[in-house]
Amino acid sequence: MLLLKYLPIWKVIVYLFISMLLSMVTGFILITAASYLEEGSRFFESFFFLLSYFQQFLLILFYLVIVCFYLFIFYQFERNRFLSYYIEKMGKNVQLLTNTDISTRMASIPSEFQALADSLQDILMQSEEAIEEVKKAEQLKNDLITNVAHDLRSPLTSILGYLELINQDRYRDEVELRHYIQVVYDKSSSLHTLINDIFEYTYMQNQPSKLTFHAVNMEELLNQLAIHSKTQLERNGMEYRFYSSVKHSIVMADGGKLIRVLENLIQNAIRYGNEGKYIDIALRDTEEIIEIEIANYGHPIPPSDLPYIFDRFYRVEKSRSHYTGGSGLGLAIAKSIIDQHNGTIEVVSNPTRTAFTIKLVKEQLAVSS
Repeated sequence: MLLLKYLPIWKVIVYLFISMLLSMVTGFILITAASYLEEGSRFFESFFFLLSYFQQFLLILFYLVIVCFYLFIFYQFERNRFLSYYIEKMGKNVQLLTNTDISTRMASIPSEFQALADSLQDILMQSEEAIEEVKKAEQLKNDLITNVAHDLRSPLTSILGYLELINQDRYRDEVELRHYIQVVYDKSSSLHTLINDIFEYTYMQNQPSKLTFHAVNMEELLNQLAIHSKTQLERNGMEYRFYSSVKHSIVMADGGKLIRVLENLIQNAIRYGNEGKYIDIALRDTEEIIEIEIANYGHPIPPSDLPYIFDRFYRVEKSRSHYTGGSGLGLAIAKSIIDQHNGTIEVVSNPTRTAFTIKLVKEQLAVSS
């Protein structure tokens, strides 16, 4: 009956009048046919004689049925027109939505079409999101290719330059020759590290490796890593301080992957915090999480760089990263590994202190194993 709201009164009156007129014509035809059958058949004569006792009631009922029949035909006619009109209108609105803000609502949609309209909007929104994701993936791919080409070209250029000097005997003595060879070796090692980091990062992004969970004593692991870094710390005039307040330091995790993350954070703390004297390693826990904090007291990370510090190939200082041999992928790999552990990694930096904090959820780790 929703259609009646959209039909003008004059059209309803016209359809009612036409239905009544057609019913009278139909009734006249049927009565004439009935009279003919009554005269030519004793069966119909007896049948109509019985009906004559209800003649007035049957005539009214018969007339109303025929009127309703014609009104139903007109109703179906108008309903088809109504549906065609709104389907066409919705098609235009869909085209309009594709060219305007996706949040725009379809105007004047009847309630019986609202579910369809909402579904179309959901499809359009998902399409927009999918298109944006494809564009973002394409941009990331282009950025990856550009960054890889740039980072491979720099050490290769140096290697080729020094090898050309050696090949052309353009060195004064054996000391200078050994210096050239050492530079080539250092650049080759840097290149080897960069290629390994690129391979590991792309492999983890495209085909996340399966983690092998087992019991890991985080307190012992951090102490071992700090001890292994002792020589490098002494070389840079630094020392580490370890703080632990955990009640239970054993978690279910992939020890090898966590070592990769923690080594990267410790190396970064030594590399970029060597102007400070200490590296602080703190281990804390609650009933739900294990929290590992690695802090240094060197130059702070600028606030503008903090939101992007875990992006691949992002460097705070490109000149410093080349000097220290950073690939710009270490923190991206670390974040990917922690994400696979259903944990989080965050960084806070101020003029006096820079701290990376890893949080691992005990229950989820145990379930994953």
